[in-house]
Amino acid sequence: MSTDINSPEENVTTESTTPDSTTAETTEQVKEVLAKVASVLGDGPEYVVETFKEYKRPITVIGLVLGVLIGIKMTFAILSAINDIPVLAPTMELVGLLYTGWFLYRYLLKASNRSDLLNSLGEVKNQITGKQMTDK
Repeated sequence: MSTDINSPEENVTTESTTPDSTTAETTEQVKEVLAKVASVLGDGPEYVVETFKEYKRPITVIGLVLGVLIGIKMTFAILSAINDIPVLAPTMELVGLLYTGWFLYRYLLKASNRSDLLNSLGEVKNQITGKQMTDK
């Protein structure tokens, strides 16, 4: 009884390339890839500068918005940490209430004080906007 099944050794094919030629091909491919990476990295700063020049305003706005969001997040984190201190939170509330009461008494009860407040707010507004106040 003979079987027609081929032995496993007969099914295996061998490549005709030598180890030296595959190493040379691999080295050449690595050099090509490294040359491409170097050219991309070399052009990177120029690309960033050109992109920033073209989209300066939107990039600045996005940066400012992200900065404000990070600042708000940090402020809330700090306030939350302060609020977790047992005696400090009620003390800060008391200080806030006292300051509000003083402000109401000082600026809002009398008409002359209200006009002084409006004048000082107008001066601050003019300083911020850069306008000069006209002489009365």
